[in-house]
Amino acid sequence: ASSLRSLGTHANVWAIESFMDELAHKANKDPLEFRLLHSEDVRAISCMQKLKTNLASVVVSEGEGLGYAFSRYKNTASYCAMAAQVSVDRSKGRLQVKKMWAVVDAGETINPDGLRNQMEGGMIQSASWALKEEVRFNAKHVTSLDWNSYPILRFPDTPEVEVEIIDRVDQPPMGAGEASQAPATAAIVNAIFDATGIRIRRLPVKSDLLKI
Repeated sequence: ASSLRSLGTHANVWAIESFMDELAHKANKDPLEFRLLHSEDVRAISCMQKLKTNLASVVVSEGEGLGYAFSRYKNTASYCAMAAQVSVDRSKGRLQVKKMWAVVDAGETINPDGLRNQMEGGMIQSASWALKEEVRFNAKHVTSLDWNSYPILRFPDTPEVEVEIIDRVDQPPMGAGEASQAPATAAIVNAIFDATGIRIRRLPVKSDLLKI
């Protein structure tokens, strides 16, 4: 039933990773370090540590935020650590996802190009869910009937994406079909909080909520 409104994993990870971010904020800890402190799975830790290394040179300017998320697909398949950098113009309520990073461990990688493409597509689709997509309806029926009333992310708004694969040649291959979609939205909303202090409780992100 969860898939009637969203893929269950997408909605659940968004909620879980938003709460992890809130706990890190309450504990006055770096959000990524907080996740590492509460992780015991060696492969999960490796993904997050590699993500931390890849972000070492990233500069966050005024009006920007950097957010993190982590999930293991269906709790049994691919590991994915995610980060997103956003820019928020609060005078206009304008939000841009500038770049997203992912580190994925899908066990032994049979087709690296296919895995990378799958991850990139999931990240961009998830950004579209987070920022644009919403089924609207009235008392009688669905009113989102075309690409104007049901908007999706367009090419000018598409973020740059970067994916790194941890190839575990000694481990069996695991599914990664939707591994990036859930943590991608979570990373975006956590980046919005980092930039504005606003915690997103409903998707898609409304521009009015971000205005000063």
